[in-house]
Amino acid sequence: MQAAIFDMDGLIIDSEPLWREAEVDVFGSLGVPLNDAMCRETTGLRYDEVVRYWRARFPWEGTDDEAMGRLLGAAQSLIIERGTLMAGARNAITRLHENGLRLAIASSSPKTLIEAVVGRFDLGEYFTVLHSAEDEHAGKPDPAVYVTTISMLGVDAHECVALEDSVSGVRSAKAAGAIVVAVPDSEAARDPGFAEADLVLSSLEDFSLDLIGS
Repeated sequence: MQAAIFDMDGLIIDSEPLWREAEVDVFGSLGVPLNDAMCRETTGLRYDEVVRYWRARFPWEGTDDEAMGRLLGAAQSLIIERGTLMAGARNAITRLHENGLRLAIASSSPKTLIEAVVGRFDLGEYFTVLHSAEDEHAGKPDPAVYVTTISMLGVDAHECVALEDSVSGVRSAKAAGAIVVAVPDSEAARDPGFAEADLVLSSLEDFSLDLIGS
């Protein structure tokens, strides 16, 4: 194994509840009756895709750009102020780095937020590539963000392990040819889509390269 690619939200940082809080607040003000369960429908999507998803179901006045700006601003403030690392995340990152793997983040969050999280938690020394799906023609589950990240790492897809917490992320990484380890939360783990991963864990605390035969 030559490289490891991490999703960010819900895998490295416990930010999914904060994204949902921002979504309920912002979309609620636009007349969209979101609740926590409904927010899970868009887990893993880019924030612009989330806006389009809910506008198609609950049209509102105003532009997509306005809604995207409000959503990103609210989520970023909450994540930087209250976000915490997921259990086992720092150890998994440092152990993989110590084993000589090239590390990357391939996230649906915008690059500014990826950089802010990496900076806040002093993770910059470990990652060779930080890549956002906002720079691709489509977000996860489309494989584009992984295809580009693997190319930027300069390795073959089959020599990469991708770590994901969402079904859309699992499908994106699998379609790009990576070995995929899913680490869903306890509620999301019931989704049968996680069976598409090569390995499913309950926490990054349980991850080691030995589990995937490296």
